[in-house]
Amino acid sequence: MNPQPDSHHEIDGDVYVSPRHLASTTGTGDPALAPLLDLGWDLRYDEDSNVYVSAPDRRVRLGYLPEGEDDGLWRINAYKDSFGPPAWGVCFNDRVPTEFVQAFTTMLATAYEQGPDAYLARPISGIDEHDPFLAVVPLLKQGWEIDRPRWGVFAVQAPDGLAGMEFTTGDLDPEAELTTRDARWQLWAGKSIDRPVWYATASTDTPVALLTAVTECVADPAPLPRWREVTSSYIKGMAQLTPILPPGPPAPTPLDVQRAVSSRRPAALPAASVPRWSTTSRPALPGRR
Repeated sequence: MNPQPDSHHEIDGDVYVSPRHLASTTGTGDPALAPLLDLGWDLRYDEDSNVYVSAPDRRVRLGYLPEGEDDGLWRINAYKDSFGPPAWGVCFNDRVPTEFVQAFTTMLATAYEQGPDAYLARPISGIDEHDPFLAVVPLLKQGWEIDRPRWGVFAVQAPDGLAGMEFTTGDLDPEAELTTRDARWQLWAGKSIDRPVWYATASTDTPVALLTAVTECVADPAPLPRWREVTSSYIKGMAQLTPILPPGPPAPTPLDVQRAVSSRRPAALPAASVPRWSTTSRPALPGRR
């Protein structure tokens, strides 16, 4: 993947933020909603302008909740029975980079088209495509280090120490996993998991493919474009900002090269000064004054 887009006019921002886990929300949910709406999922609003998106069979539901009761901006649940409790739940808070949520919803749309065996696939250790460890691999490939912060927790930490992902072992309260940060998975950025700027949680039975889509996006070394003046779109004081420079002049075409070469040739003399063949002798040049 190219670290920078080709055209300056296609970039929504004036700085690149790196590493990308130190970016923050773009402030609009449209890119993350689009993969589901493109499948024809139902879109509704409430009186507070919260957005609710449901699959046609009502077995996957998304809430975009800017006016919710807490900082859980995105809440996505899937159901074996549309009237039963959620089979799994994921939450992204209000500072998670929008690109990470979009990576999740894009894979969710793909899984939904494949059917319940995909979007309800439970993680199973030792089964290749369902092994929970696969979700961590993209981060390890980018130099994230394995950590054991406390008993019963497996974690990886970003090279700069400003992001991490934790997997909690043992039994967990299914309801708490859906409503608090006490979930099987937690991805975060900031000075510590206790004081994260942004975080995302996923419950025990969240499909590994959905988790991996997010960690692959987080691990991508390409920076994310943001606007410098919109300081809420990156973690100020931690993120590295690089100006997005306008593109240079286009490469010359063969015709441009030919014209350039021609322009460096000696100019032709005026027509009146060019001697012409004549049967008469040339007039004598005037002498010195």
